[in-house]
Amino acid sequence: MSKVNFRGLGVALVTPFKSDDSIDYNALEKLIDYHLSNGTDYIVALGTTAETPTLSAEEQNKIVSFMVEKLNGRIPLVVGVGGNCTSVLVDKLKKMDCKGISAILSVTPYYNKPTQEGLYQHYCALSAASQLPIILYNVPGRTGVNMSVETTLRIARSCKNVIAIKEASGNINQITEIIKGAPEGFSVISGDDSITTAVIQNGGIGVISVFGNAFPKEMKWLVQSVLEGDAVAARQKMEESFNKLFDLMFIDGNPAGVKCLLSLKGLLENKLRLPLVPVREQTKQEIIEELKKISQ
Repeated sequence: MSKVNFRGLGVALVTPFKSDDSIDYNALEKLIDYHLSNGTDYIVALGTTAETPTLSAEEQNKIVSFMVEKLNGRIPLVVGVGGNCTSVLVDKLKKMDCKGISAILSVTPYYNKPTQEGLYQHYCALSAASQLPIILYNVPGRTGVNMSVETTLRIARSCKNVIAIKEASGNINQITEIIKGAPEGFSVISGDDSITTAVIQNGGIGVISVFGNAFPKEMKWLVQSVLEGDAVAARQKMEESFNKLFDLMFIDGNPAGVKCLLSLKGLLENKLRLPLVPVREQTKQEIIEELKKISQ
């Protein structure tokens, strides 16, 4: 199993749709080129931001195949493989075509709210089935369960192909404790754009970003600056330029905000699949005003 360095900026890529709800592969290719030319270190497909619950299994497979072909190994590709039925995921991982994929990102099971022991056994089963390195994904705001420091570190020590965690609990104390206790070869990645600086300052290796969909060059600069020890300048620059836009991007949910941004940049249609809908007109107008300020 080859080792891939996920230090830096990862982007949780959106799925572009046409007005008829079909996947817009021309826009997807344009997005891939945009990230290749603007410094994104790796791309994450089929995550939360990709509206994956609204994609059929056939669509998911086609998106991954398309991205593998277009990326052609130029930067790593991470693919989301998550769910709340362990046996289904185990079967999927055993049958998965891993060509061109560097790792999988697997969210904690949602809705059925497993115990910490259940989470541990779930990931042990995935680890045994996976041909690829695994990045854990803890996002209690969406799943209804928080994976504790103890459980995360227990998985990291027991499962050698579990190489990192995307931590989106928003709890800096929890994230810092994971970093402090992490075994060799296990890394922590910020799952929240807004706390990227703090996570890296405490020993994290980067971010899997939503905001980076629209502003990869700027997020890459932020991440690199903090990794190189210049957190004060990075925070000041980003807060001056993007603080308001950060808030606006999530006020009507994700990925509604970032799709609005991308549509204003001419990269895709402002189209989501139900039950998600575009941002309100008021939010859109505020985003337009902030973009004007940035471009001045």
